[in-house]
Amino acid sequence: MNDKKQILIILVLIVLSIHYSFAQNPLIRDQFTADPSARVFGDKVYVFPSHDILATEERGRKGWFCMEDYHVFSSENLTDWEDHGVIVTQNKVPWVRPNSYSMWAPDCIEKDGKYYFYFPSTAKDTLTNGRGFTIGVAIADQPEGPYTPESQPIKGVKGIDPNVFIDKDGQAYMYWSQGNIYVAKLKDNMVELDGEVITIDNLPTKGLKEGPYVFERNGVYYLTYPHVENKTERLEYAISDNPLGPFKVTGVIMDESPTGCWTNHQSIINFKNHWYLFYHHNDYSPSFDKARSIRADKLVFNPNGTIQKVTPTLRGIGISQAANKIEIDRYSKLSEQGTSITFIDTTNTFKGWKTVFNKQNAWIQYNDVDFDKEGIKQVKIKAKSSKGGVVQVNTEGLSGKVIAEINIPATEEWTEITAKINTKSKGIKDLFIQSKTDNPIEIDWITFEQ
Repeated sequence: MNDKKQILIILVLIVLSIHYSFAQNPLIRDQFTADPSARVFGDKVYVFPSHDILATEERGRKGWFCMEDYHVFSSENLTDWEDHGVIVTQNKVPWVRPNSYSMWAPDCIEKDGKYYFYFPSTAKDTLTNGRGFTIGVAIADQPEGPYTPESQPIKGVKGIDPNVFIDKDGQAYMYWSQGNIYVAKLKDNMVELDGEVITIDNLPTKGLKEGPYVFERNGVYYLTYPHVENKTERLEYAISDNPLGPFKVTGVIMDESPTGCWTNHQSIINFKNHWYLFYHHNDYSPSFDKARSIRADKLVFNPNGTIQKVTPTLRGIGISQAANKIEIDRYSKLSEQGTSITFIDTTNTFKGWKTVFNKQNAWIQYNDVDFDKEGIKQVKIKAKSSKGGVVQVNTEGLSGKVIAEINIPATEEWTEITAKINTKSKGIKDLFIQSKTDNPIEIDWITFEQ
């Protein structure tokens, strides 16, 4: 085999090994993910989540959280997410019990060109049936890895949900939870505590609180955390003028899940002068809240520095390219009647959702679609309708000029139908799809082509 053929094969293998996800909420479409720690490294956002898998008799504890490894994902545009694969797994960490399945919420931070990945798990010498957690570190030269775990966990730390914050003076702090939320300084080596462990006071005393995530804005230190005020976790925050506290409970970032997902877990970043909240929900597993999926939505501060409450959306963040497949079931708005969202295949929810119209003039709106690519002349839609139907496409509101009308033939099978565009759109537009018949119509995706 000559050198050119070898190089070509290597390039093909690299391309095939990279996994992309073209989603809004949830962000990752081919596996369960939870507890997202989002970080800005360079010109990309990296997300370090935990990785839910379904427990079996031989693997984990059925009906409970089950996690054995960690992936890292990155994006330049908050829309297309690349999976860089497994970076740490329980069977390759010297101090972790290899059958613990307790690789819970992690975090990652950069210092002096090194990347420090913090994760909790059950140690080999734990004698409490997996309920005793400690926190370890793995180190890499780049955020994608490879990561090398330290041989021992951090001495003096018992608990879960590590979060590391580096202040403007270079001092690093680690926060974690175990009934209360704790903080301690880290030494310059980032793998040892530097001083006493402090219990953060003045937080709610009733109900579970966990998952600390700290950031600074305009000299104010924000401690965010999930808290069970009633039945499930909501996201709250407290503020201070010092990373060690004292902190003052200030408000709620996100209310309890309306569908009863018991946990939530958050991180907050500023990317290209916009603030974002990353969190999780059980989108792909509505009847089992131990299999979760990460999400993100925009976050806004009031002039006095308080945080406006975030309402979860399906549309999420990022700008969709008109030339990509747009899954309108991740909508921004929809009509009060005649439009619904259901799974394409309830036996494999990772196939995603579909939009169902069953009333004339029912509509759905999908915001922030970029039409700047040259040469777009037609629209393609993947749809089916047992009796056939018509949908109209618009980018100037429901009452604006129709840019395309698509006739969907009568068929029980998914069909890709193409129609010419009557009026071209330029710039970033909100997309509207409206049914013009009472016949049921199902749509998987829509795209715009040259």
